[in-house]
Amino acid sequence: MNKLNSILVINGPNLNLLGNREPSIYGNLKLKNIEDNLIELGKKNLYDIECMQSNYEGKLIDTIQNAAKSYSGIIINAGGYAHTSIALMDALKFFNKPIIEVHMSNIYRRENFRHESYISKVADGSICGLGDLGYELAVYSVIKLIEEKN
Repeated sequence: MNKLNSILVINGPNLNLLGNREPSIYGNLKLKNIEDNLIELGKKNLYDIECMQSNYEGKLIDTIQNAAKSYSGIIINAGGYAHTSIALMDALKFFNKPIIEVHMSNIYRRENFRHESYISKVADGSICGLGDLGYELAVYSVIKLIEEKN
């Protein structure tokens, strides 16, 4: 499939623990299950979806910087880095293609420090509070934005 019909899904720190970490907040699905569902959803919509997860800010930044030449859009759940990383925000500015931010929990019903997201400042849209469904909605959203740009 053409790389220009592809979407990169980026997951930040601690999302590798989905299914085990605070299931009352994040649900019982493991990250691998969510990724497999997204890859299938992409195929149904003629998009290649690739997923990566890292607990390391620098690796996330390197991935975003390299994505500009290969991907049509990014879906990102930066985890705790959404609220702390100006560096991730700056890397996403360089991407200059559709970006959708996802938070599985409703960040506005949680601790005050979670109410502000640096990622939201550069994303085309943000989805929060819908659990793993948020990722699926992000796929549809980013595809719509990509196709509107073309």
